[in-house]
Amino acid sequence: MSTDSDCVIDLYERHAAAWANERLRENNFCERGWLNRFCALIPTGGSVLDIGCGAGAPIAKHLSESGYAVTGIDSSATMIAMFQARLPSQQALLSDMRTLCLEQRFDGILAWDSFFHLNHENQRRMFSIFKAHAAPHAALMFTSGSSYGEAIGQLHGEPLYHASLDSAEYIRLLSEHGFAVVATVSEDQTCGGRAVWLAQLQ
Repeated sequence: MSTDSDCVIDLYERHAAAWANERLRENNFCERGWLNRFCALIPTGGSVLDIGCGAGAPIAKHLSESGYAVTGIDSSATMIAMFQARLPSQQALLSDMRTLCLEQRFDGILAWDSFFHLNHENQRRMFSIFKAHAAPHAALMFTSGSSYGEAIGQLHGEPLYHASLDSAEYIRLLSEHGFAVVATVSEDQTCGGRAVWLAQLQ
């Protein structure tokens, strides 16, 4: 099983346009409830770092329309170009989350359906990156698998890598980096069965 995140980057780059069109065709914006809980922890008009922002819809678009200043980060140049076209008033940067160093802190940090493409060791390293970009009392939300392991999904018929730590390790990593869990669900059936973590810097 390949754990090379560069393969994931290449896969999303090659299928960026088709993936973005599929997202636009979704009738059920199932992330809305979790995004509203995330936004409730952020000051009105605050700043949000969207790690793995994709083409900007529906999540960054929702945040922008809700009055937040969004900085989108993605490793696909095509995705970033689409983000900029859709949300010209917001910032979008081509960057690999594994080496992210913006020297800026944000009121909210989001890694929705992106963080879980990293292998176990890179996931562990991300918590120091989250902390380095977190303003006082920042909210942090990410999706993961429901248990420790690796899995291969598909994107347009090609293998797509996913990994997850177990819940106890996520709780430990959050705590070690100053975050307290606000809410978590291992398999949210109202949101596509995702495991969701919402935390706040103490």
